[in-house]
Amino acid sequence: MASLAFSSATTTKATSKPGPLFLLPPNRLRVEAVGFSHLPERPRISLRHGSNQGHRISSQFPPKTSVVSKQSTEVEVNMNTEDCLKVMISGAPASGKGTQCELIKNKVGRLVVHVVIAMQYGLVHIAAGDLLREEIAAGTEKGKRAKEYMEKGLLVPSEIVVMMVKDRLLQPDAQEKGWLLDGYPRSLEQAKALEELGIRPDIFILLDVSEENLVERVVGRRLDPETGKIYHLKYSPPENEEIAARLAQRFDDTEEKVKLRLQTHHQNVEDVLSTYEDVIVRIKGDAAKEDVFAEIDKVLSSVKEKKSQASMDSKAAAV
Repeated sequence: MASLAFSSATTTKATSKPGPLFLLPPNRLRVEAVGFSHLPERPRISLRHGSNQGHRISSQFPPKTSVVSKQSTEVEVNMNTEDCLKVMISGAPASGKGTQCELIKNKVGRLVVHVVIAMQYGLVHIAAGDLLREEIAAGTEKGKRAKEYMEKGLLVPSEIVVMMVKDRLLQPDAQEKGWLLDGYPRSLEQAKALEELGIRPDIFILLDVSEENLVERVVGRRLDPETGKIYHLKYSPPENEEIAARLAQRFDDTEEKVKLRLQTHHQNVEDVLSTYEDVIVRIKGDAAKEDVFAEIDKVLSSVKEKKSQASMDSKAAAV
């Protein structure tokens, strides 16, 4: 169970309708429960995370909970940044890392503390490949150097990538919410560089997918240059002909280049895994994305619970 501190400003007010939802500072929630008492259906709580990007969601009290009729309770909850997850997800090109990262990033979990409240994993998704492509699109010197390696299916030298990743991981949002590092590190050298900077995950997720599926996934990918959305000609085709007409294949998504990338991946992956062998979880990635995510969700929930419990135990011991 995560560590939660209820503020002394908790108030109760009489009302038969839901009050407004307030935007709060980062890492805070306000919970509002309204208009119920001994009802057949369990009462609901509405909440919004303290961020302009927050999700509005509803949850329910546990069964057999009775609450005074026509009351609305606002509860501010301090989210402990020490409990934020630090996750690395890895796998061969097109193993589904980006798809699973989106599902993880938007995941809404549940936590019971007298009332049921909702909380997000809320992790900041950081994809090293996207950072590199941004540099390439901007035509920077680093981008030009990176493109030379990527076109050959080779790893971009660590000195180009490590500092970009480090700077992104140290930005306030990643420090406050936790982070989800996608597809990095890709070599022992990169892993050691992160270790030397004190950057280490709570869990390292490895997606295992057959090479046949990987090639099919990559070659069929198409990019919408206007929105940045990735489609697949077979598995997630564009919604209409207008979008289909403007789709383009990324320069590194050809069959020739993906096979070179797979060869490079296989040459380096075991060295990377040796760095994180104490926190690795292998998950089969050939299944439907929902099934893959269900397995990842179980793992992350377990890690989150253990980390939160360790934090509470540490604080209790210090008292």
